Amino acid sequence: MASIKFNNVYIKDAFTIAGPLESEGQIRKFDLTMDDYYYGEKSFIDAEVKMQKVVMDNLLYRNKLGKKIDLILGGDLSNQLGITSYAVRNFSYPFFGIYSACATFLESMIIGGHFIEMNTIKNALMITSSHNLNAERQFRFPIEYGAPRASTTTFTATGAVGAILSNEKSNIKVESATIGKIEDYNQKDATHMGAVMTPAAVSVLIDHLHDLKRTVDDYDLIVTGDLGSVGKDIFREFLKVNYGIKIKNHMDAGCEIFLKSQEVYSGSSGPVTLPMVLFNKILKNKKYKKILLIATGSLHSKDTTNQKKSIPSIAHAVSLEVLS
Repeated sequence: MASIKFNNVYIKDAFTIAGPLESEGQIRKFDLTMDDYYYGEKSFIDAEVKMQKVVMDNLLYRNKLGKKIDLILGGDLSNQLGITSYAVRNFSYPFFGIYSACATFLESMIIGGHFIEMNTIKNALMITSSHNLNAERQFRFPIEYGAPRASTTTFTATGAVGAILSNEKSNIKVESATIGKIEDYNQKDATHMGAVMTPAAVSVLIDHLHDLKRTVDDYDLIVTGDLGSVGKDIFREFLKVNYGIKIKNHMDAGCEIFLKSQEVYSGSSGPVTLPMVLFNKILKNKKYKKILLIATGSLHSKDTTNQKKSIPSIAHAVSLEVLS
């Protein structure tokens, strides 16, 4: 069984930095926003490192944690987790570098939550980021290349998100989690992440419902990470045709950041997409008490794509309960 129940794991606080395009989209209020993609630095890489560092500084200061953080967990989209490694070197805490592409944040939550549940640690800091002008050249083409985009293409969000997991009770409980399996349906189009990641999203949802003996109606909201507007429809059709599940309480975070007028094709992608929407939109809506998060990740690189390899995907699920 790939599912875990938690009894004493809570989200204590979260902090978000949003890029210039993101702050003009559907969600207008973030903790901090960037005026431009350089964020006062000389390169986009340095900007993303600074984004992560500012998020962690603010979380530690705002919660007066000082040396009370037992573990940092996180990752990004850069080669060898270069961004996160450079950011975390400023902090003298044990560190787990994690990579599940756009599912990285929930993987951090699952691992950190397990350590807390086992009473190994008391507080963990989760961090992730993406920067459009770093990620696009890593996984597709540099923006300057001027390559045409397919309508199925998603647009990597620029932002950084951090959160504190703790055994100290708060109003947001991490109730359970399901670890996903890698799925590969022989999709090879790196411009159609919705088609690539849908099988993994469906797989982890079905496992979660089976393991914990639940239905989709047990949740007020089920949120997928970044399938996008095209992938969202594929996800719903896949569930209906293969499992007879008509899901009505579904939101895809990739459709909730940008406005249609911003012309970002199928919506937002990147590891910050789901947590940006979670902390700055969903949890601010008091009607959602039981929330299932399904983070989706495409596990390809430029090399595998250029060699015409199929693209494996991964998805992890975390259930939250809002207690007040």
